[in-house]
Amino acid sequence: MTHTRRRSPRSRVLAPSAALLVLAVAGCSFGGDQPSVQVPAPSSEAAGYCEKLHGELPETVAGLERSDPSPDSDLTAGWGDGAIVLRCGVPRPAKMDTSRTGVNADGVNWLIEQRDGAGPRFTTTYRKAYVDVTLGIEYAHDITPLSAFAVPVRKTIPKSL
Repeated sequence: MTHTRRRSPRSRVLAPSAALLVLAVAGCSFGGDQPSVQVPAPSSEAAGYCEKLHGELPETVAGLERSDPSPDSDLTAGWGDGAIVLRCGVPRPAKMDTSRTGVNADGVNWLIEQRDGAGPRFTTTYRKAYVDVTLGIEYAHDITPLSAFAVPVRKTIPKSL
């Protein structure tokens, strides 16, 4: 004896609705909108360094294409739709005075801050303008992307010591 399962009229109506809902949500996710970030408000001296840095930043980092966040600013840049975000002219982190957690990536020193539920944030140290780089969770244990910023930072933002 063979049993065939019949769909109720209600399930026939809900199935297309659920499919449309999934497509609508996916459409929102892939609509081409760039992630939004807070634009720093640096001093005019730091902003000048940041403007020079912006012109020297690479088109790709860790194999990810440049896709700057919104709003458009010379103080921010991004790669991989928010996987890597750089902000220039950020305030000096309070943790810089108490933390000894840092790394040197190709001649640029960075303070490391682990963020809950997110990838790490790195902030330059000993520079006339502070630059922070936030990495997505996929880079939780990988500082490789920082090497892409070493030459541009060294070239455009002088040491403060």
